Amino acid sequence: MTTMTETSARFREFKMPDVGEGLTEAEILKWFVQPGDTVTDGQVVCEVETAKAAVELPIPFDGVVHELRFPEGTTVDVGEVIIAVDVAPGSGDVPAAETVQQPVAEAAPEAEPEAPKGRQPVLVGYGVAETSTKRRARKGAQVPGPAAAAVQAELNGRGTKLPESRPLAKPPVRKLAKDLGIDLATVTPTGEGGVITRDDVHAAAAPAPAEAPVRAEEAVAVPAPVATIADPAGRETRIPVKGVRKAIAQAMVGSAFTAPHVTEFVTVDVTRTMRLVAELKEDKDMAGVRVNPLLIIAKALLVAIRRNPAVNAAWDEANQEIVQKHYVNLGIAAATPRGLIVPNIKDAHDKTLPQLGEALGELVSTAREGRTSPAAMAGGTVTITNVGVFGVDTGTPILNPGESAILAVGAIKLQPWVHKGKVKPRQVTTLALSFDHRLVDGELGSKVLADVAAVLEQPKRLITWA
Repeated sequence: MTTMTETSARFREFKMPDVGEGLTEAEILKWFVQPGDTVTDGQVVCEVETAKAAVELPIPFDGVVHELRFPEGTTVDVGEVIIAVDVAPGSGDVPAAETVQQPVAEAAPEAEPEAPKGRQPVLVGYGVAETSTKRRARKGAQVPGPAAAAVQAELNGRGTKLPESRPLAKPPVRKLAKDLGIDLATVTPTGEGGVITRDDVHAAAAPAPAEAPVRAEEAVAVPAPVATIADPAGRETRIPVKGVRKAIAQAMVGSAFTAPHVTEFVTVDVTRTMRLVAELKEDKDMAGVRVNPLLIIAKALLVAIRRNPAVNAAWDEANQEIVQKHYVNLGIAAATPRGLIVPNIKDAHDKTLPQLGEALGELVSTAREGRTSPAAMAGGTVTITNVGVFGVDTGTPILNPGESAILAVGAIKLQPWVHKGKVKPRQVTTLALSFDHRLVDGELGSKVLADVAAVLEQPKRLITWA
């Protein structure tokens, strides 16, 4: 029989890493491996979603997957073991009662297992977060030991019935059935291997639904909140608040009720800016660069900050200090399937117009593909939000926490405008600047907004003021 020491040496555990910025938990969106699969050092084994972004986790050693500790959709604390790997396959069978779970369960709370030498099982580019002795309540069920293989197979949607003939269904489907009052034992499964799907539950609840719900197997492909219908008539839908959406809500509430917001507006003729955009698109020096009005607006804001550096600051509540920033990490609000995120361009103040255009293009494409890293969203100083892309004239934007100002850009429309004493059709937009009145007074905020408007009205000021 294999001893406990031999078992511990044979199996290595990969813990949920701290993927940056002190985050304490992450939701497992998708497993890319299953028990029995061979994995190699650096291979991505799962995708997780933190409060800031979706991140793929590579495993830092070779072996054969022995056990997945949590099913998809489970929120796991940083430091929890999420996967066990057999690093010495073929060295003999290990009884189920002596798997790698036992040493973890029997270890004293204050005694951490000795970390293996060499590379640490963390996400590349991030360190290991120290595990607190005070644990929060677990948000997802852990797979029990005796029936681990059968339960895991069911969670993966391709297993056989458990000994007690429990209907096969994934956790979101079980929750849906419970909320709809449907007994899964009465539902006819149509999924592969006899697995009950969301379609099956909806069919049992309503013989003729208005439209086919998203299948559970497809839900992972485009991560989105799990919708739970409160009644068979479909009069209400409840969406769990978690991940990015939860972080947005907490950040916006904290910002709105911590920083005293002031918002100022200005309507400006941007006809010359639009002409400049058209000319830059034909400029060979801008070849391959995505040129649009946002690029010029971003440059205009950077010029305004250079002329009014006091606006680029942060309020330190703990020390009662105003922290002046001598660099600009320019945030760009981006709408994604997971919600609004604000990645930023590091040291945007040092970039030329082509460099700024390349950075903007990369930022937008990365956000749309869901590949924005937590590091890319940390350390912003000021932000631009372009509500004009939705046809909106303007708004009163809420500050990104820790920042002093945010500029909202409205839709650019052809409007009658007095130009050189005559009413002419001109390209016009409205800008709104919200700022933290603790550190930016009305005069400073007005100067920044006026400077941005002046540059957009006369783009040649990019040269004379820069």
